[in-house]
Amino acid sequence: MQNNDKNKNKAFGLEYRLIRSQRRTLGMEIGKNGLIVRAPLKASDADIRAFIEKHLAWIEKHTKELESREKERAARGESTDKLSEEEIRELAARAREFIPARVHLYAPRIGVKFGRITIRNQRSKWGSCSSKGNLNFNCLLMLTPPEVIDSVVVHELCHLKEMNHSPRFYAEVKRVFPDYDRWNDWLKKNGAAIMRRMTGE
Repeated sequence: MQNNDKNKNKAFGLEYRLIRSQRRTLGMEIGKNGLIVRAPLKASDADIRAFIEKHLAWIEKHTKELESREKERAARGESTDKLSEEEIRELAARAREFIPARVHLYAPRIGVKFGRITIRNQRSKWGSCSSKGNLNFNCLLMLTPPEVIDSVVVHELCHLKEMNHSPRFYAEVKRVFPDYDRWNDWLKKNGAAIMRRMTGE
């Protein structure tokens, strides 16, 4: 077994990447690039093999689930490839044209005034609203249906009225955008895969 994390290792017919670090326990993850085993610097080859053997059923289950999800995305024509810097810049440019126009459309309907609009390339948030009324939106929204973008825009604008997620807040969101639940559910279901395109993992 090799300790260089740039090389592939094999055990029980499985190919995996071994990464050693200052961690205390063994761990593993399965992603687009296959199985990764994370081990303490002093973990022995025998310890690592025993750990893998103990989790063979888990590895098989999650590998199949990942393959199934990838096939479903491919069938829907969705890409899981990492976005290039050029593609991210293009998305940001499109977002700077499209999203502010939606903000200007919905703000009067909600009855609020906003500050600065910023477009970012984030890995966790679709949008945010500061106490000063400044709005931030993720350029990855341009990879979602227009209705999803509107749902996020309305959500953030409504925070200018209610800086919480109370029933009153959601009542205002749905007053302005009645299909909010439908498109919010779409984002919950598909958003993680879109976010992963920032890292390709």
